[in-house]
Amino acid sequence: MTGYERRATIDTMGVALMLFICVSWGMNQVAIKIGNQGFNPMYMAAARSFVGGFLVFLWCRFRGIALFEKDKTLIPGLVIGLLFGLEFVLIFAGLDFTSAGRSTLMMNTMPFWVAIGAHFLLGERMRVLTVVGMIVAFGGVVLVLSDELSMPGENAIYGDILCLISSVFWAATTLVIKKTPLSDAAPEKTLLYQLLIAAIVPLPFAPMLGDAVRDPTMLTYAAFVFQSAFIVAFTYPLWFWMIRRYPASALSNFALLIPAFGVMLSGLVLGEPMSWKLFAALGLIAGGLFIANYAQRIAVRKAAQQFDTDLAKTMQEKASL
Repeated sequence: MTGYERRATIDTMGVALMLFICVSWGMNQVAIKIGNQGFNPMYMAAARSFVGGFLVFLWCRFRGIALFEKDKTLIPGLVIGLLFGLEFVLIFAGLDFTSAGRSTLMMNTMPFWVAIGAHFLLGERMRVLTVVGMIVAFGGVVLVLSDELSMPGENAIYGDILCLISSVFWAATTLVIKKTPLSDAAPEKTLLYQLLIAAIVPLPFAPMLGDAVRDPTMLTYAAFVFQSAFIVAFTYPLWFWMIRRYPASALSNFALLIPAFGVMLSGLVLGEPMSWKLFAALGLIAGGLFIANYAQRIAVRKAAQQFDTDLAKTMQEKASL
């Protein structure tokens, strides 16, 4: 994937690759849950970022991607690295208490926190449909929190809340990137800022979650390799290649599938209980995302139409001179 040709629409290969990415990212929470059985979650989070960051660095060197040029990204890069690190502290710690399926649903409320932050910080006005989508999705969050059948233990609610807060940090990372020179930096460079700082941030929290080594097995080692070498070092660069090749609006539709795959895989792989409330919550969160995404599309379409109208008027005025 050393080059790409920009496509106006998503083709069959694009659909297949996006389904592959969605399944992979849906499986990520399952892998974290398995890895936590063998090692302290904070050491797992740090090691994942370190190994993944090293492999992404090698990828950048192979691709010839500039990483050390002066582009005013250092300070915001350190900020998103801290936010990213704290996000995964919350995710890995949360999965020590709650199920992979429940955590997936909580984390995928992120787009709504972005919408709220963008409204107040970036001047991107929220539309009525966006607010409707948020209300629908947070109805799903309430269902998850009230679902006792899918709770792995009495402390699951704490894990749910940690994963919900992690989605706020995820959103904050997105907002910083949009607001700063990072928006113009190579995505791989932005990812490296996140991974390198996130390799350090979890370490002070490790003593709070017990021993460094728990009950390691070949499966827990495989889960770690899956996260660091496959998810971080392979699917993230693949995603960057996808967003360069295909329209972002076409790719965003697939985001609805990630929580769906996450819930299904947690049941199939981990044997987590699947209740009607969990599936209803999935429907509400996915439905809310769809409504909000549709609202954004309408806004973009109206802006494009207004631009065309203004341009036509300008050309007409010039022609009459």
